[in-house]
Amino acid sequence: MSIPQSGGGPIESFEQLAAYMEAGCKPASDWRIGTEHEKFGYVAATLEPLPYEGACSVRAILEGLRDGYGWTPVLEKDAIIGLTRDGANVSLEPGGQLELSGAPVETVHDTKAELESHLREVAEVADGMGAKFFGVGAAPVWTHEQMPVMPKGRYRLMTDYMGQVGTHGTQMMYRTCTVQVNLDYASEADMVQKLRVALALQPVATALFASSPFFEGRVNGHKSWRSRIWRSLDAARTGMLPFVFEDGMGFQRYVDWVLDVPMYFVYRDGSYINALGQSFRDFLKGELPALPGEKPTLSDWADHMTTVFPEARVKKYIEMRGADAGPLAHLVALPALWVGLTYDGTALDAAWDLAKGWSAETREALRVAASVDGLQAEVDGLRMADLAREVVAIAQAGLRARGRAGAGMADEAGHLDVLAESAASGRGIADDLLDRFHGPWEGDLRRIYPEMSY
Repeated sequence: MSIPQSGGGPIESFEQLAAYMEAGCKPASDWRIGTEHEKFGYVAATLEPLPYEGACSVRAILEGLRDGYGWTPVLEKDAIIGLTRDGANVSLEPGGQLELSGAPVETVHDTKAELESHLREVAEVADGMGAKFFGVGAAPVWTHEQMPVMPKGRYRLMTDYMGQVGTHGTQMMYRTCTVQVNLDYASEADMVQKLRVALALQPVATALFASSPFFEGRVNGHKSWRSRIWRSLDAARTGMLPFVFEDGMGFQRYVDWVLDVPMYFVYRDGSYINALGQSFRDFLKGELPALPGEKPTLSDWADHMTTVFPEARVKKYIEMRGADAGPLAHLVALPALWVGLTYDGTALDAAWDLAKGWSAETREALRVAASVDGLQAEVDGLRMADLAREVVAIAQAGLRARGRAGAGMADEAGHLDVLAESAASGRGIADDLLDRFHGPWEGDLRRIYPEMSY
């Protein structure tokens, strides 16, 4: 989850809110790729989640990266909660999941190199203390009571609130991991088209990357339990955003939606002030109960924008949020998929042509079916495996058109090979894990830890 935003002065007019998003517009030559992924840490000897404190712990991992690899620590009070280096940052999810938010890079090849370097550094630190990290969409065995709690004020507030607005909020916070990519737009119209494609096709990404068929030691009946969790979290701030597909969509329409999402907090002087359920519209008028008489800054607006969690989210860029975490090849394939679909005009048009006739009901049904059945899903005659083959083919064509050579490859399309194989077979990570569970693992889910570790 996001760290506190900074650098924004007082909000003096309502128009600044949409202008904040518009400031993200940039020419195609300046478009970049920012990949984020989360992973679970565990104690190798016991298979239990890493605590925050101790010789084998989350804090020790952060300190090892700081001391051994030149990362600068990020502190909250006296606790180390993250790291920064060269435009990238490492942060903590509520249950100790370690997240890399990569630096903005030019090519998928660069993303792959960054991911490999990060995972190598983490492994070298972790191995020395008896820790490991693995990547799936939801913790397969651990219960809520087993999860550590990270020393971040934002998470304490959110934990209290989640139980009031949904049934799965704390599961999302403490026991899920995702991979996402952040991509640029050129203009308001480009943002709208990319956001529509991103939302409409997010269920295809969910199906392709589904890796969470287990929860609390059992088969859970879903290929992506992480996606299932998001469907019962907080209806006010999640979902497929039907309004995005309506006439008149633009920066201001998105601002209007975010303004109507209840607040979590205001960040002041290193502390999180409880504003749970309060209105940013009241804040703009100086009538926020948490800070009577005070008006927000653009940093407050940027913070509030990080507390909405739709399947694709806009800030000064668009975040693709529908995928489970997985093996390294999939961490690379996720940005490759969306870069291929959205960074080439012909591919973007083809992707929109594929989805533009779907109703809001169809899009939502695809979302639900993807979480349950993955690539075997079918909705109103639309077969997910067929959609996946079309989507991956469009993305491959988009990457070939970009023609970005690197890593011994003529272009970036080879990074999609793992998805092309899944789409062709109609089987994904979750299907392989279930086969192993019912086959060679003989129902022993402890086997998932070494087999899915980085």
